[in-house]
Amino acid sequence: MKRISAFATMTILITIGLVFAPISAMAAPIDEVKKLVNEHYMGEIPTNLQTMSSIEDITLKLDPYSTYFTKEEFENYTSSINNTTTGIGVIIEEHEKGIQIVSTFEGAAASLAGLEPGDIIVAVDGVMTKEMSIQQASSLITGKAGTTVKLEVLKATNVTKTYNITRSKFTVPAVTKQLLYGNVGYIALNTFSDDGATLVQQAKDALQKQGATSFIVDLRNNGGGFVHTAEELVGLFPKSPYAYGLQTREQDGLVKSVQQSSLFPTNTKVLVNGYSASASEMVAGALLDQQSATLYGQSTYGKGSMQSFYNLSDGSYLKLTVANFTGPKGTTIHKTGVKPQIATAVGKELEKAHSDAIIEANKTYKKMSALQNVPTTKEFTIIFSNTVVSNKQQKIELIKLGTANNVPVNIKQKSHNQFVVTPTAPLEKGAAYLLLIHPTFQAKTGELMKTGAYAEVTVQP
Repeated sequence: MKRISAFATMTILITIGLVFAPISAMAAPIDEVKKLVNEHYMGEIPTNLQTMSSIEDITLKLDPYSTYFTKEEFENYTSSINNTTTGIGVIIEEHEKGIQIVSTFEGAAASLAGLEPGDIIVAVDGVMTKEMSIQQASSLITGKAGTTVKLEVLKATNVTKTYNITRSKFTVPAVTKQLLYGNVGYIALNTFSDDGATLVQQAKDALQKQGATSFIVDLRNNGGGFVHTAEELVGLFPKSPYAYGLQTREQDGLVKSVQQSSLFPTNTKVLVNGYSASASEMVAGALLDQQSATLYGQSTYGKGSMQSFYNLSDGSYLKLTVANFTGPKGTTIHKTGVKPQIATAVGKELEKAHSDAIIEANKTYKKMSALQNVPTTKEFTIIFSNTVVSNKQQKIELIKLGTANNVPVNIKQKSHNQFVVTPTAPLEKGAAYLLLIHPTFQAKTGELMKTGAYAEVTVQP
């Protein structure tokens, strides 16, 4: 019987390595399963285990994360090792005209067919997408490899084109990165792949070369993966000697993180939500307990257990819960989740973290009253206490939070102490912005502003 060592995961699962254990060559798979449950299961063992007549009966009496795979099911399951999936390869969001393509995956069917970010899918196989949810649209667009989906797409040129796209397998990158406004490096880890921590470190180094001075690490919707990747990722943060507390049937103890040579800065922000599970929670718990970063979002999923895969003699596999884990200082994770220090509304985690990062970089700037639920056509009026002399150095920026650039604006002086800031295009519905007034304005007396100012802006949905 081959044992594939423990890892933490919720959905996308991969193995760490092989450890061989002696078994009887004549043992039946059900007998192997009973033996494994007796020896390793971290939970209440069914009292009638030895009299159960099928593996399915046994796993039904275990926790939800212990299950059985035929050889074929296991092979399909572990296609997630390389984060491979089937479809056309797009990320979508709801739009007033239908379903908008936010991005495409390189080499996937949509990109190869000529679909682009900003395109709006107005119909899928003849079904109109206006007022359709992302979930409804996704169920229509996805399907088995080799099948075809017909999309009617509104292009940026206002021309509608029809695409017949054959679904195929494609690889979702484990890590994506972007340099946001204010030299804030954004890194999203989509799964704890075997090389996930290495990819995160490479992304960090690349963003630093681009000028990043602070970072946001996104673990939202990340269901887990390799435990060793979590241990390595925790080691990328300062003041993080331990990755988690481990409890098995044999012992309890602390597990060290894998310390790295290049660390994130101390003000790094980490995003989590209710779908951050298992290895994501392992990292979140470690950072919270050791005050190594600030967590933003909502409480995580609450899966603080580890599973091992055991290869049975007929080629099938048993996934079995063999341990529980906590934060290094004992923070409970299983069935509770990790509660972030800064709670945000769902979907607003990045906006809040980005806003805080910009404000921290401009720590002398004074906070003005927030502007909430403004119209998309909002003009901003800035009033100074003294007469202001007009000059070309005056600088006011409007930043769409969670993005790389500021919004183009026109700045016009209306009176001796009043300026009107007008965006050149309508603001996005439901989006959050930050209005930055830089200390570049000069009074008639020749005195410059002593400090800048900022105001948080939200737009009507």
